[in-house]
This record gives sequence, structure tokens and C-alpha cells, in this order.
Amino acid sequence: MTRNLTPTLGDAHTPLRQAVVNAVRDRIVDGRFAPGSRLTEETVAAELGVSRNPIREAFQILASERFVVIEPRRGARVASIDARQANEIFEVRSALEGLVAALAAERATDAQIAQLDGIVSEGEAVVKRAGLDELPHLNTRFHQTLCEIAQNELLTNTLDQLSGIIRWIYAERLETRVRDSWHEHRLLAAAIADHDVPEARRRAVMHVTSAHAAFTAPRAQREFGPEADAS
Repeated sequence: MTRNLTPTLGDAHTPLRQAVVNAVRDRIVDGRFAPGSRLTEETVAAELGVSRNPIREAFQILASERFVVIEPRRGARVASIDARQANEIFEVRSALEGLVAALAAERATDAQIAQLDGIVSEGEAVVKRAGLDELPHLNTRFHQTLCEIAQNELLTNTLDQLSGIIRWIYAERLETRVRDSWHEHRLLAAAIADHDVPEARRRAVMHVTSAHAAFTAPRAQREFGPEADAS
């Protein structure tokens, strides 16, 4: 017997298909479904307590998001991110997030500045107590808040399409980037609070550049997956 997965995700209004997509994506991001590992409809359906149909649909959606690779006659497996794909992601991120930061610095209200400061303070507190599990969610909140402040729906929607992959990469390099990342967030928030448009853009680009450098550092110069060298 299957059960409705939605209540376990804390939102009774989330359609089952989307709930399944979110659940599988979360398991990939946090490493429970490792890069390169096989995903069978039966196994994932049993784990989530749903039928195979929403699992099949979720795999198709996650394939379009680059989390899953569907191979003819072999089924689905968790994707790997190679150096070329990572470079493309960071190049796009740099351009888009630089624009987001510039617009946010131009348009931020006092209330929004206070909201952003609160998120950064919360992140810094979590770093001090080494609460690593909380940081990917807080990182996403920080960048989503920047998008809200920027008030550009098209830009926000474009970044939303990358948000899952960005969270995956962030989680993979969390321990090596944790302090630097939140210090960079603090500097970016300060530039936005000062309404310094050029500085906000510069800080955002530097933030993405630093994340890219961490991902491609000597210990990480490999494919993000089991087929590659050890990290």
C-alpha cells in the first residue's frame, strides 16, 4: 500500500509530483543518493511511500534540471557535474548574481536591508556553532531574498532554474567554504545597505568567483561523481 508523500514534506498544498521531485532532489543534494548511483523506480517509490508513476515523472523533471541522467535500456542514475558543466554554471551565476546585487543595492528599502542583515546574522551564528546542516537552507534564503529585493521577476525565475544545482554544489563544498562564504555575504549585505551599486555588483561577482575557485581547487579538480578521482 502506498501513502501520500505530501504531508511528510510539511505542505499539504504541494502537488504529489512536486513533492516527489523535491524529495528526490533533496536526497541528491544531501548525498543520500550519491552521484553516479542507480535510481530505480521501485526502490525510490518504496522509500517515499508512493506509486511508481510520480517517481517516473520526477525522474524526467530532474533530468531536465541536470540532477538525473536517463539512459536508454539502463534507466536513471544520479548525474555528475564535470568541470565543463561547473564552469558554465559559475559563468552564468556570476553575470546574473552581479545584476541581482546591483538592482538590490539600488532598490532596497530599510525593512529589506534589515531582513537581509538578519539572515546574515543567523548564518554567522550557525557557522559559530558548526551547524552545517542548516547552512544550505540559509544560503538559499539569502540569495532568494536578494532576488526579492531586486524586483525583477524574469531574473528571479532564471536563477530559480539554477537554484537546485547551486545548492548541490554549495553543499558539496560546505566545509571548505563555510566561513568565507558568510563573510562574503556580510560584505555584500553591507554594500546593499549603503546603496553602493558598483560595490554590490563587485562583491557578488567576487562571491561567485570564490565559490568557483573552491570547487576547482586542487583537491576538487575532478568530476563531481564516483567515476572521478577521490576528493
